[in-house]
Amino acid sequence: MKTKGTKKTKVNIVTLGCSKNTVDSEVLLTQLKGNGIDATHESQKDDSNIVVINTCGFIDNAKQESIDTILRYVDAKQEGVVEKVYVTGCLSQRYKDSLEKEIPEVDSWFGTRDLSRLLKQLNANYKHELVGERILTNPSHFAYLKISEGCDRPCSFCAIPLMRGGHISRPIEELVKEAKNLAKNGTKELLLIAQDSTYYGLDIYKKRVLSDLLKNLSDVEGIDWIRLHYAFPSGFPLDVLDVMAERPNICNYLDIPLQHGSSKMLKIMKRGTTREKTTELLHTIRAKVPGIAIRTTLIAGHPGETEEEFEEMMDFVAESKFERLGVFPYS
Repeated sequence: MKTKGTKKTKVNIVTLGCSKNTVDSEVLLTQLKGNGIDATHESQKDDSNIVVINTCGFIDNAKQESIDTILRYVDAKQEGVVEKVYVTGCLSQRYKDSLEKEIPEVDSWFGTRDLSRLLKQLNANYKHELVGERILTNPSHFAYLKISEGCDRPCSFCAIPLMRGGHISRPIEELVKEAKNLAKNGTKELLLIAQDSTYYGLDIYKKRVLSDLLKNLSDVEGIDWIRLHYAFPSGFPLDVLDVMAERPNICNYLDIPLQHGSSKMLKIMKRGTTREKTTELLHTIRAKVPGIAIRTTLIAGHPGETEEEFEEMMDFVAESKFERLGVFPYS
């Protein structure tokens, strides 16, 4: 048994889930180091006395992984390996009340927009001068750039609005500043991420301005590739494709989760589109940007799906010939 209280304060941040969580952990890491606190990301050593677990709560497997990780560090706390265990992220945001009762050994729980409160718990202050600065946890040649937070879509299968709140775009000048800082530190590729990247700007500029953002980021010296992720098919801003075709450092690549190939299922899922409109959009994308690589994700087994709708989805996949495809069971 290790003796508690003998370690100098050191924080280990453990990240689970998607790239948005990775960015959140990097922001936390940057803020802690900016406060002079010794902090690390996913250290394999037993030299941190405080652990912050950034959880995912999106699908069943991710939830279970988050719970298993929490329990593992709770065991480490009981063995005296760590002194404090804090939990943040999507799982904590959505299930905090029940988790507090089930796992009382966790010292405190934080939601997805509780960064300032979490920092205060760690004896740190939120430093506004660090906005746009980020310590990367991956190789420096690429970086995720989170252009907005939250989502206003009502998709039936998705709990993101419950866990991340409504859509909030980050100002263009703030994102350009961050891109310049990343480029200065060796980043060559930016992967633009959001819950819904094509909704960007509607809240703060009162119109979709993803194309304007892309132009500004494309002008940042040192950025050789920009890759767009998490586009939404309904209301897709076609001017984005014009910028993609014009700018050599914006990759001819689009990640656009479509979720299903049956109009009936898309209606049940509250996606605001149909198979016919989706197919038309795919044709337009490929016509405007010849050779573009399209990646999508689909959901199988959503409530209401029969063998007929599943076969429609199979036919849709065969017809669409996606360059990359991921399929997930409903959970």
